Amino acid sequence: MRLHELGPLPGSKHRRKRVGRGEGSGLGKTAGRGHKGQKSRSGAHIRPGFEGGQMPLQRRLPKRGFTNIFKKVYSLVNVGSLAVFAAGSVIDAETLMAAGLVHTTRLPVKLLAEGDVERGLTVKVQAASKKAVEKIAALGGEVQILTL
Repeated sequence: MRLHELGPLPGSKHRRKRVGRGEGSGLGKTAGRGHKGQKSRSGAHIRPGFEGGQMPLQRRLPKRGFTNIFKKVYSLVNVGSLAVFAAGSVIDAETLMAAGLVHTTRLPVKLLAEGDVERGLTVKVQAASKKAVEKIAALGGEVQILTL
């Protein structure tokens, strides 16, 4: 293969739709808008959720529950998943992300007690359950709670 033989994959490039340029173009006369109606007019705009005057779905459905705007969302990490780290290593959000245990460093990390770990570790997180702290401390490790 040579440089001049390279090209886009078939179907990845499309010709621009030239509307209103005569009947022979296939998009003349009504320019692909159909006949009459609100959407055929110039400057027509129908906002999302508008159903022609009928009561919209988001207003027809009953509203239930409550959303707490002060809720704290954490990236959860179990003690058992810390088994991938070597004994005595210091674990923080960056090392957890590098190991693939959390997906972002933007959220605070909370350590939970699910599973077991066989070595002492130093874990720096924003929150931890009492049982998780006990499990790490029983093996000679330490959990440091960072401020949010």
